[in-house]
Amino acid sequence: MDLVIRNATLPDGRQADIAIEGERIAGVGAQLPCKGAREIDAEGDLATPPFVDAHFHMDATLSYGLPRVNASGTLLEGISLWGELKPQLTQDALIERAMQYCDWAVARGLLAIRTHVDVCDDRLLAVEALLDVRRRVAPYIDLQLVAFPQDGLLRSPTAFANLKRAIAMGVDVVGGIPHFERTMAQGAESVRLLCEFAADKGLRVDMHCDESDDPMSRHIETLAAETHRLGLHGRVAGSHLTSMHSMDNYYVSKLLPLIAEAGVAAIANPLINITLQGRHDSYPKRRGMTRVPELLAAGVDVAFGHDCVMDPWYGLGSGDMLEVAHMGLHVAQMTGREGMHQCFLAVTETPARILGLEGYGLAPGCNADLVLLDAGSPVEAIRLRAARRLVLRRGQVISEAPRVRAALSLPGRPGHIDFRLGR
Repeated sequence: MDLVIRNATLPDGRQADIAIEGERIAGVGAQLPCKGAREIDAEGDLATPPFVDAHFHMDATLSYGLPRVNASGTLLEGISLWGELKPQLTQDALIERAMQYCDWAVARGLLAIRTHVDVCDDRLLAVEALLDVRRRVAPYIDLQLVAFPQDGLLRSPTAFANLKRAIAMGVDVVGGIPHFERTMAQGAESVRLLCEFAADKGLRVDMHCDESDDPMSRHIETLAAETHRLGLHGRVAGSHLTSMHSMDNYYVSKLLPLIAEAGVAAIANPLINITLQGRHDSYPKRRGMTRVPELLAAGVDVAFGHDCVMDPWYGLGSGDMLEVAHMGLHVAQMTGREGMHQCFLAVTETPARILGLEGYGLAPGCNADLVLLDAGSPVEAIRLRAARRLVLRRGQVISEAPRVRAALSLPGRPGHIDFRLGR
């Protein structure tokens, strides 16, 4: 074997060795008899498939403060600022910021990202830039691009034509933003048009849907119905869905089975949803994130996305999906053991399934992509936002750091206390 990782803890709690040959995992099991050209003792630390971000905006990342800071902290001011910034964008600057973010991502074990890219600039500058970035980072990151009509498919006169051009250029997924159209009827019409286009082209769909505190913003209902009508089951995601936070329970009791029946996935963005929503409230103040536990209970796939890092909508962030899972756990009050584990799945296995990633996982035959975390379990990894000891891509070590032990010396008591569970 080229590499053998010994004494690792898998996400399901099993202790195992992981043998890697070439770009694939050759074996997973207790005390594998094979020898490796290099062997690493995990010392019981957690080995997991890479982190996956199901929702991001790489064309805007690291542009915080341009042309100025979002003073109100609202979604609409962020969109307005992005509109002011777009004419000033250059392809070189877009590529430079995106590449810097990809460096951050690799170091944090984030090896697959679905990023929305604005197609409402007739130059398609951001599309060209991110297609170039996708090519450059392909050895390290699976970068999936969504054609996103930020200014509204019908509200922006050239948006649909530009979206079709972007798809023809190689963009992967059809996006939309129905709640930003001028009327509810136009929002529903945009959903129909985009889903029909995706069905005709055999593409996946990922729509910003109902990113609002308005309980009457119900475009997810239309998205689920169109998915079912057109046979797009398993290929469609609704991102944000924050209006569901404000909907009455009776309506949601009808909506959840419709989403599940259509096989539509949900992508919540905890850091951004809790930051942007509820801005028009005094008290009590709504927190905005969609109904994650209820969606999971209905059988809907739910992933978490980072959404923004240092851009007109959010001035923080570092590409750490454990930070996203940590916030999601708190906002959704998923503090039971199963709920905390679901939050870990929401930044690993579930988004990998939504993106349709091939060869993802920790089983023989899967791609040799994995992260070794300085933690003993998925729950502990979230609690500590654990350091990444090792990041592998196709069998090659692309990031490595020493193991960090959490220890505290107490007066009068020699030695240390190790705060990691089970140590």
